[in-house]
Amino acid sequence: MKMVKKMLILFVTGFTLVAAPGLSYAQTLVKGSTGHKVTALQNRMKSAGYFHGPVTGYYGPLTKYAVANFQLATGLVPDGIAGPRTFGKLNDVEVMARVVHGEARGESYIGKVAVAAVILNRLDDSRFPKNAHAVIHQTHAFTAVHDGQYDLYPGSTAYRAVIDAMKGWDPTHGSIFYYNPNLATDSWIFSRKSVTRIGNHLFAK
Repeated sequence: MKMVKKMLILFVTGFTLVAAPGLSYAQTLVKGSTGHKVTALQNRMKSAGYFHGPVTGYYGPLTKYAVANFQLATGLVPDGIAGPRTFGKLNDVEVMARVVHGEARGESYIGKVAVAAVILNRLDDSRFPKNAHAVIHQTHAFTAVHDGQYDLYPGSTAYRAVIDAMKGWDPTHGSIFYYNPNLATDSWIFSRKSVTRIGNHLFAK
């Protein structure tokens, strides 16, 4: 992974929309809602591992239950109403899962959680942007974004790893960088204080 040093450049692909495809921050879906927007929500909840019923386009009890459980896991008020904050969190999970899949799909589960934790740690650090999309798309921040692996469809473990990191699991002990010492070419990264090694990655502050 090449490290972030300077200004960020944001770009949008078909999978990195501001909100989930078919969804908008401005809308609110509640029990009884119908249509393609509910279908998009159900598909997103299914990817995240929270919706287990058939995708019907109807916001019934199963959808409300899935939304409430997702909200509870990601630090939102579990009211079962899919509003702007819920859609924003769904998008965070999606873009983070794509990074985890692209950067760590050959690593152990804890290695996947560790990559997600680094993104969250950057969000808490004043040197980095304050939303997940911006952190991920900083110039040279994550190799997967620039080599096309980010566009691969994440597996279920990638989503689960992101959720576990959001719940507070940080096997990196607050690290904001990671790299493979056998592949890194930027000498700057070797100046960072190493915290721990997980699989092929060294995690550093």
